[in-house]
Amino acid sequence: MTDAPEDKILVGIIGGSGLYHMDNLTFVKEVNPDTPWGKPSAPIVISKAPGGTLVAFLTRHGKGHSIAPSDVPARANIAALKSLGVRLIVAFSAVGSLREEIRPGDFAIPSQIIDRTKGVRPASFFQGLSIVAHAQFGDPFSNKLIQFLESRVRKALDGTGSELHMDKCIVCMEGPQFSTRAESKMYRSWGGDLINMSVLPEAKLAREAELSYALIATATDYDSWRPNTEAVTAAEVFKTLQKNAETSRHVTATILEELHTAAESGDILSEEAGSMKYSIMPRSEKHAEEDGKKLAFILPAYFS
Repeated sequence: MTDAPEDKILVGIIGGSGLYHMDNLTFVKEVNPDTPWGKPSAPIVISKAPGGTLVAFLTRHGKGHSIAPSDVPARANIAALKSLGVRLIVAFSAVGSLREEIRPGDFAIPSQIIDRTKGVRPASFFQGLSIVAHAQFGDPFSNKLIQFLESRVRKALDGTGSELHMDKCIVCMEGPQFSTRAESKMYRSWGGDLINMSVLPEAKLAREAELSYALIATATDYDSWRPNTEAVTAAEVFKTLQKNAETSRHVTATILEELHTAAESGDILSEEAGSMKYSIMPRSEKHAEEDGKKLAFILPAYFS
């Protein structure tokens, strides 16, 4: 028996530092799916918008912010959201600003990523398996989803004091320590505009799972590049987190109905749908049957 349209959960929201709940929506239930990659960071909260649209919310760092960036079970998070029927993900993340014009409290939707993680995070659903895939990642975010979000997020930010910045490049570092001043200046020289510790491997895994994915970055600080100022500290970040989280909840509630409708119509998902078909290397007798069964959890069209 298929879900009625009003019962579909097509939109997933991943909350970063400071964004631990969506208490401006109506709580429906909590689920905690098992996946071949373990349990997600926390039970996923299903909530309902005023118009009846359902959304799945997952806090990236667990309840009580108990999971460090390098230890986030990103594969389980993405797989669990897809198992609920989610087709697009809007992820929020607290970030440092590498540009003067991106002020603490501002929002940004990046279009590119520089990877400065250090190989300690499992970055592929195919890692360690007998099946190999090379997903396209030249455009690491869903361009159609970004275009859809721009005008709607900008409108939702009217009157909040937060400005929206587009077409930015985000650096993903390993952490959990913040950057040195030399690193912060280097990232600026490379063309980095924002810096965080969480967008990878999350974006890569969403691409492998054929989910549309975009990041809404919320600036909390200026990292450590500015001369004659203090280097970034957790205390400084915390000052801005609460305001950013409140604004993020407002933005989500404002755009949720339209997001759901767009996901249901399908065009916004067309970049990712079927994108892994030619990324998976031709299979042979050497591919283990149990590996195919594992991948069927996220890619049933190819491993049913």
